[in-house]
Amino acid sequence: MTSSPAADARDESEVAASARELLAAMTLEPAGRVTPSVYETGRVVADAPWLAGHDRRLRYLLDAQRADGGWGGAGGYAVVPTVSAVEALLGTLRGTEDSDPDVLAAAARRGLEVLADWLGRGTPLPDTPAADLIVPALVERINDHLAFFATRDDRRFADGLRALPGVDRRRLDAVHALVGTGRPVPQKLLHAFEVLGPVARRHGGVSPVAGAVGASPAATAAWIGDPATPGADPEALAYLREAVGPLDGPVPCCTPITVFERAWALSGLARAGVPVRPAPKLVAELAAALGPRGVPTGPGLPADADTTSVTLYALARLGHPVDPASLLHFDLGTHFCTWQGEDGRSVTTNAHVLEALGWHARHTAVGASRYGVRAAALAGWLGDEQQPDGSWADRWHASAYYATSCVVTALDRYAPAGVGGPAVDRAVDWLVATQRADGAWGRWAGTAEETAYALHVLLGVRRPVRPGVAEAIGRGLRHLSEVDDQQDDPPLWHDKDLYTPVLIVRAAVLAARQLAMTRSDLVNNPDRPLLRSRTAVS
Repeated sequence: MTSSPAADARDESEVAASARELLAAMTLEPAGRVTPSVYETGRVVADAPWLAGHDRRLRYLLDAQRADGGWGGAGGYAVVPTVSAVEALLGTLRGTEDSDPDVLAAAARRGLEVLADWLGRGTPLPDTPAADLIVPALVERINDHLAFFATRDDRRFADGLRALPGVDRRRLDAVHALVGTGRPVPQKLLHAFEVLGPVARRHGGVSPVAGAVGASPAATAAWIGDPATPGADPEALAYLREAVGPLDGPVPCCTPITVFERAWALSGLARAGVPVRPAPKLVAELAAALGPRGVPTGPGLPADADTTSVTLYALARLGHPVDPASLLHFDLGTHFCTWQGEDGRSVTTNAHVLEALGWHARHTAVGASRYGVRAAALAGWLGDEQQPDGSWADRWHASAYYATSCVVTALDRYAPAGVGGPAVDRAVDWLVATQRADGAWGRWAGTAEETAYALHVLLGVRRPVRPGVAEAIGRGLRHLSEVDDQQDDPPLWHDKDLYTPVLIVRAAVLAARQLAMTRSDLVNNPDRPLLRSRTAVS
């Protein structure tokens, strides 16, 4: 049985219409759409109680607390948001008797209990930005609050609360020592500048960019300090007001994400062949963001190879190629760093670099001679990074399905013949083996996002079809058709705590639906109900 032309046209029209809505949303909300952050909101509560919406942010922290007393994601992902929320609640209690003090105290006590357990057991921290600085800095502030309450014999803590266990603060001490020398503050530190506490306030070595310190509301609030004191930066104040939005609510980790959101969404749609054309202004703004050393994710952050390579690839796929010479600033010989001085390495950054270099090597007159050899070597490095089970894992996303999709997509298209095939086949077998009973894929639970990434691989690779692939695709598409209008999937992207770049994830789901329409050999249903979606960009 084959699908009818009318069904095909209806499916394509629905995907294209959803993609146009997504592009309109990016134009109307140029800062980008990011889910709120418990960590960042806690820091703004603590360091900017003067900012409009303080009580709403406190309520958000109370409402976001888990049944076990913690905040945030699973396992070690909970530590950073929990220390932030607990410190914010204790600091609020210490500074005022307003805002339901008994309610705040009860929430803080429960958070303290679970924190003491996690820290006492040495719960390992995931590789999220600045976690090794944030935790010791906030444990110190929490213990200072507890010492204050002990001297006051506060009835809310009448039975006493022991100080939290000490944590390794050697790196935090090194940062304080570096900043104290008077030398320029390293740009990569600015995103977590709030870890310095009072030292951060109006630090002379920091110059906000478009009002932002490190594209972070927390870092900016810590730098501003008391806005009533002379010399307050009006642009920084405006940035914070923009971050909390018109409702003066909770705040995201990183904002704005204009280039990041546009590059990821547009490249994903173009890669899948979604029939939509962004407005020339959108493409021109994306191209204008590129400098000779690349482009950063947000204002005040260093340029990075990840955002640079995805921007280059998006522009190339949209018919506006730019020579990728800026990526060579990140070349370490074996692989590419995300930014200079990076601790660790990222396979997804290198997969995106491979796409950018590989496209130019294949499609431009001088690309093969300039970038062909380097792209081939990078493909080999990515193959060597594959896990024994066939997956890849990465430092910028909690899910191996994202990392695996990024690497497989790059290897399948741009690895030399014979280099990527075996690795791709192992990844496909891993995906088939790890599909859940309901047809979804996911690290902690099945999600539309991770299901889309799995389908990008199963529908997108140009290898001979492996056993079980067609059946897995059918189950995955059925799951997407049933749940992709739900908005309660857990955040999976790494910043100081987990977050979701909403429109990027929606673009990934649309790309999966588009790929399903191009593989009639694997998706064979006359009515095509598996491609339907109730998702709207709103």
